[in-house]
Amino acid sequence: MRPLPRRLKHGEEATLVEHLEELRVRIFVCLGALAVGFAIAFVFRGHLLHWLNAPLPNKDFKPITLSVAEPFLTSMKVSMLAGLALALPVVLWQLWSFLAPAVEPHAERTVLLFVLLATGLLIVGVAFGYWVVLPKAVHFLTSFDDQYYNSQLRARDYYGFVMTVLLAVGLVFELPIFILALVRLGVLSTATLRKNRRLGYFIVAVVGVLLPGVDPVTTTFEIVPLIVLYEGSIWLSVMVERRADARMEAASLSEP
Repeated sequence: MRPLPRRLKHGEEATLVEHLEELRVRIFVCLGALAVGFAIAFVFRGHLLHWLNAPLPNKDFKPITLSVAEPFLTSMKVSMLAGLALALPVVLWQLWSFLAPAVEPHAERTVLLFVLLATGLLIVGVAFGYWVVLPKAVHFLTSFDDQYYNSQLRARDYYGFVMTVLLAVGLVFELPIFILALVRLGVLSTATLRKNRRLGYFIVAVVGVLLPGVDPVTTTFEIVPLIVLYEGSIWLSVMVERRADARMEAASLSEP
């Protein structure tokens, strides 16, 4: 069994062949993690589908299928997406291990902090989407003009809608990471964010409208967290900027 590639240290030299060999092994590790994640998700697909069906208004309701192969293909697609989510930590770690030697040692801690914060915000966003956004959106859409329609949800379309909403809300909660990154790169400053607060709210509202969600309920539940997160990002950026200025001032005072 081939051992995992050793993570290179910053500035450590390696030949092109060694880099390509490391990349090849890491890709195989990622594919193996995806295969394991898919196998686990497929074995527990019943629990997964039951979890995805929970936002439906009627607990006894089951999405319908309209072709012979659709039940199998739908379960495979859901299992693949769930397997990707399970394997994502391994994939990200392999990607980071391959790129880390190019990052300065003092910046490595900042990058890791950003990754941990982004992961936490993504989890919170998906949880918010599942327990808050989805039940309201599904209830609104399925009960709209219900006196005129006999709503039958197709499994493929319903699970696609659920995955899209969860991904969209998860990405919405990544807004602080995006703003902090722009502040750290010097593209934005906290003074600019404060001065153009109203313009920022307008842009955030436009982004919320453009995100997946065909109904006003989903769109509203995407815009409101965006505004709150945007405001929180401003104050978080203030703290980061002040700490950076303090470090620079301390470094300048320590110089002879």
